[in-house]
Amino acid sequence: MDKAITWLLDEKQPSVRYYALKDLLDRPDNDPDVKEAYNMIPKKGWAASILKEQLPDGYWASNQSLYRPKYSGTNWKLIVLSDLGLTSKDPRVRKTCEFFLKTYPKPDGGFGGPKAEGGHFCITGNLGRVLIKLGYSENRHVKNALNWLVEHQKEDGGWHCFNSKKGTLDCWEALSAFAALPKQKWTKSIKNSVEHGAEFFLQRELHKEGKRYEPWFRFHYPIHYYYDILVGLDTITALGYTDDKRLAFALKHLRKRRKEGKWILDAIHPDISPNDPYQLTPPFYRLALERAGRPSRWITLIALKVLKRVEDS
Repeated sequence: MDKAITWLLDEKQPSVRYYALKDLLDRPDNDPDVKEAYNMIPKKGWAASILKEQLPDGYWASNQSLYRPKYSGTNWKLIVLSDLGLTSKDPRVRKTCEFFLKTYPKPDGGFGGPKAEGGHFCITGNLGRVLIKLGYSENRHVKNALNWLVEHQKEDGGWHCFNSKKGTLDCWEALSAFAALPKQKWTKSIKNSVEHGAEFFLQRELHKEGKRYEPWFRFHYPIHYYYDILVGLDTITALGYTDDKRLAFALKHLRKRRKEGKWILDAIHPDISPNDPYQLTPPFYRLALERAGRPSRWITLIALKVLKRVEDS
């Protein structure tokens, strides 16, 4: 067995072990090891640590804004918990989801903060993806959010958080929400949106947009609403685009970053170029599972999942 996979199977982090068994070794859901790893996710490791910080009413930090403070508030913790494999079957997670479903749906179908009049792209894309992964794909607000994402796609196939007629690679969240939804649940409009959106990213080879933007070439986690080449690869290959020649640069970049079978966590967000017109206003608090500059189980897991999708195709 690959030494990196053996490393990922360590029982210290059951979320990583669970995904490694399922997605890298193709073990079925009823496999005893898979079931045991899944059952341990809320009891041990990163997810358990986050759940311990949850306040009794189901939120983190503040119930005044589930979005702030960045990145210690409820929104950011729920994103990570959804990545780590938890679902609304856990009553603590379900309580948090109900907070969002009660306060974040907007009349236009999107998701936005309590004071917002309409949906906001990053919130709608992220929360749509998260709620699908947590078990709410049939919820009417989630379905409305997916339709909102389709309706707000730019003519060039991309999306944008700010006022713009053009899309940007930074706005990947719509495609990630569609990727979380099983393909048998895709409507015709979602299918068309995925095709148009994937072409937007592939035309740009997941990195070509103006001058080289250094944070896109570093690998991060948690992702929040930030983009890098690994985010692009994970999203595009999860949608089924695995053999397109325009992935060559991104895949080469991914492979060359491997050191002794593992990948490094390069940076923790917010990781913004000094010349970036978007600057985050403090205060913010970094949410980190692993230490930057060191081999990362999570980055290694995602990288190997991407490479397996490509090789399997």
